[in-house]
Amino acid sequence: MGGLRRPFRPWISVVFSALLALGSAQIARAESHPRTGAPVPNKPELGSVGERLNANTIAIVSGNLNATYLSIAYDLSAVLDNGDEFRVLPVIGKGGGQNIKDVRYLKGVDLGITQSNLLNAYQRSNEIGPLTDKIVYLAKLFNEEMHLVVRPESGITSIDQLAGKKVNFSDIGSGSQLSSRDIFEKLGIKVQEVNMGQADAIEALKRGEIAATILIAGKPAASMAKIAAAEGFRMLPVPYRKQLQTDYLPATLRSDDYPKLIDQDKPVETIAVGAVLIAYNWPKGTDRYRRIEKFVENFFPKLAEFQKAPRHPKWKETNLAATLPGWTRFDAAEDWLRKQPAPLQSQREQFERFVAAKRPGDSSQDREQLFKDFIQWSGSRERN
Repeated sequence: MGGLRRPFRPWISVVFSALLALGSAQIARAESHPRTGAPVPNKPELGSVGERLNANTIAIVSGNLNATYLSIAYDLSAVLDNGDEFRVLPVIGKGGGQNIKDVRYLKGVDLGITQSNLLNAYQRSNEIGPLTDKIVYLAKLFNEEMHLVVRPESGITSIDQLAGKKVNFSDIGSGSQLSSRDIFEKLGIKVQEVNMGQADAIEALKRGEIAATILIAGKPAASMAKIAAAEGFRMLPVPYRKQLQTDYLPATLRSDDYPKLIDQDKPVETIAVGAVLIAYNWPKGTDRYRRIEKFVENFFPKLAEFQKAPRHPKWKETNLAATLPGWTRFDAAEDWLRKQPAPLQSQREQFERFVAAKRPGDSSQDREQLFKDFIQWSGSRERN
């Protein structure tokens, strides 16, 4: 079965998304008839099977076919689905930025995956209204690395040289687009933003119509893995400058991640942002709250199963106890963590252990550089 899993994944996800769309349309029709305005009933005679199926299904909005989010959502479905007793419905989405809006407003969507910095950006801008009482998080999942791809013959060797040039920030509404805007603004580099999917961007790069394309996704990202060295592309490093250190982390892309793009002895330094699983903040006692609570009860105890093959390697970074400053964890998730006999280690606790082991008694060491070493150290532990 393992050999069949990957080819069928996009089709399964498309079907799931179509089913959710049909369900949303049914809800809309139940509210009023488009011409007469008269109420239209929901599906009749659901029976015990239909009632159980609806009560035990929860939808999670993810990303497009080339995104890590969709692989993560599929894994949730593959591991947690238990017939009519419990079902996770992956939904193809546009990515981080739109996913926040979808969890906040879209009928039928209770869960979503987004980037932690985008939550903070929307909260600061108030673009879609106050969020801290509407959106809660279940867990921090993994880090998403910034992939910046150029053609070697372009002569571009640093991100600063992209100033004034056309750069693809990926699809409109995606986490890549919104985070790329933030990164270039923080760095003070003005480029001409264009927006297209990665497949189209690669063709545009070949024709010399754009100078670079950006994808912010968990490595290894499917669209990046498809790029062959023979096509003349390479990864450009993204320096971890002071302007970025509040919202981003240092990261490294290696030949193990992209053997056709990165030389064995020449890792590419870049930056990363945290991916987080969010939910709508339904009141306790409601049916929708109960569904999310049931998701927690099924997902949290089975984390170890997600960290084995053939699940996405990014699951190895998931730490359920890690916190998201400024945001509230879903009550049922907080309760589950509180009941564990041994508290799960937070990333901060791991970092402090690392500091004590590497530089005992040394208070002069630059902590930012030390944290960068820690991230690389953590990555090496995961690969061993």
